[in-house]
Amino acid sequence: MSRKTKNTLELVAMYAIIALVFVIIMYPLLWAFGMSLNPSSNLYGASLIPENWSFVHYEWLFTNPRSNYLTWYKNTLIVSLSVATVGTLLVSFTAYAFSRYRFRGRTYGLYAFLLLQMFPVLMAMVALYILLNTIGLLDSLLGLIIIYIGGNIPMNAFLVKGYFDTLPKELDESAKMDGAGHFRIFFQILLPLAKPILAVVALFNFMNPFMDFILPRIILRSPENYTLALGLFNFVNDQFSNNFTRFAAGAILIAVPIASVYLFLQKYLISGLSAGATKG
Repeated sequence: MSRKTKNTLELVAMYAIIALVFVIIMYPLLWAFGMSLNPSSNLYGASLIPENWSFVHYEWLFTNPRSNYLTWYKNTLIVSLSVATVGTLLVSFTAYAFSRYRFRGRTYGLYAFLLLQMFPVLMAMVALYILLNTIGLLDSLLGLIIIYIGGNIPMNAFLVKGYFDTLPKELDESAKMDGAGHFRIFFQILLPLAKPILAVVALFNFMNPFMDFILPRIILRSPENYTLALGLFNFVNDQFSNNFTRFAAGAILIAVPIASVYLFLQKYLISGLSAGATKG
């Protein structure tokens, strides 16, 4: 077999795999979008390409008095924006301290971060439930935000710390000679250089509350405090409920804020993902 033929076969195989993955990803998305346009609420009567398509389910989500969709959307945005902002700032502070300072317990702290990454948050659900109940933050968005921020710190701090390690320490020393303090070095020199990796962390922190179901299910009890994942689940979980097409419409709209944040941070994401993979 000639080298040209071999390269052609490899290229065809690569595109075939990409096409297969594309079909696997897009097929359920197209089905969800098609279901959201079906005027009926019956799952079995839905079709991928509805004949009499309608936006009646989207209208119901926003205008029907029995729908709490806007409340759930607002709650999720509050949690996501809080986690993305506060969580990214705390992660950057933590990563900066472990990257630039030498203190007692630093090595063991890094080992603790590695160890905590091995265990899912689900293992600590009982302890978290008791803790939030003790301090009066059970069934509150604040308690959910605190758990999300604390759970994201170990993995993200280790990732950002690896990026900070690649930035020359001569920058810090030059700034100190010019009279800059630690906070000025951090905010005016290192943070602008670390925008790519911080954009990745912010995006992941923002996406998590939209996708997570288990943690809100354990912490939240009142319907007015539900996030989107938990609220939409009740569309199809309640007894005698038959709201699969409304569920699909609500799920499709989840992509709007995530796509908006992705487009806003797009110029930083490629370099940030590659930096986190090779410089950690």
